[in-house]
Amino acid sequence: MISTWELTNVAKAVILPPGILILLALIGVGLVKASPRFGKWLAGMAMLALLALSLPIVAGSLIRTLEPRYKDPALDGRGGAIVVLGGGTNARAPEYGRDTVGAESLRRLRYAAHLHKRTKKPILVTSGNPAGLDSTEAAQMQAVLREFGVPVVWVEDQSNNTLENARFSQRILSKAGIKTVYVVTNAWHMPRAVFAFEQSGFTVIPAPTAYKTHVRMTALDFVPSAYALADSSQYFHEVAGLAWYRLKFRHAK
Repeated sequence: MISTWELTNVAKAVILPPGILILLALIGVGLVKASPRFGKWLAGMAMLALLALSLPIVAGSLIRTLEPRYKDPALDGRGGAIVVLGGGTNARAPEYGRDTVGAESLRRLRYAAHLHKRTKKPILVTSGNPAGLDSTEAAQMQAVLREFGVPVVWVEDQSNNTLENARFSQRILSKAGIKTVYVVTNAWHMPRAVFAFEQSGFTVIPAPTAYKTHVRMTALDFVPSAYALADSSQYFHEVAGLAWYRLKFRHAK
C-alpha cells in the first residue's frame, strides 16, 4: 500500500518544476495535431522554462532569495537547546553496512556540532522514518554526532516533515521548560523551518548552514546543469511549502 508520505511526494513531483514542465511539454506535443500553433507554443514554452531553470545563474539567483542574512547564533545566549532537522538518508550505505545520513543532513550535523562546542547547549535531533528503512533518520543523526564526540540529549523520531519536526520537538522540549531554540537547517530551508517552529510555540534563533554562496560569475553559470535544476526545484518546493503552511494556519485560526 502506498503511504501518505509517498503520495504527497509524488504529487509534489508532478505539480512542481521540473515535473510540471515536462508534463506540459508532453501535453503540447500531444496537441500538435489538433491545434498545431497552441501545441507547439505550449511545448516550446515548457522546454524554454526547463532550460532557464537548468542554468546556474537562474537557479542560484532563485534559491538565494530564501537564504536569510547570516547572524552568528552563538552570540545569542537565549537558546535552551539546539534542534537539528534531518535532511535525507543514504539508505543501506554499503561502505558503512547500514543506513546513514545523506549529504544535507551531514552538513547540518557538522554545523550543529560546531555550534554545540561554542555554546555548550544540549542537542535534539528530529526526523522519522517515512521511507520505512532499517533505522530512523534521527537515530542515524545521533550516531554521526557521537562520531563527532557530541552528545545528543533528545531524539525525536516520529516526524515526517518540517511541521511535524516542530510540533514533536515542542512536545519533548516543553517538558524541559525550553521555549527558545537554535534551529539548524540549510539556509534555503530556514524560512519554512522558522515559520513551523514559531507556530509551534518556540522562539527561534536561526542557525542556518550550507549557504549557496556565489563567488564570481563564469561561463559555467550559463551552461545547463542538473545540479542547477535541482536547486530550482528546491526553490519551488520551499516556496510552495511555506505558502501551504501559512494557508493552513490561517484557516486554523
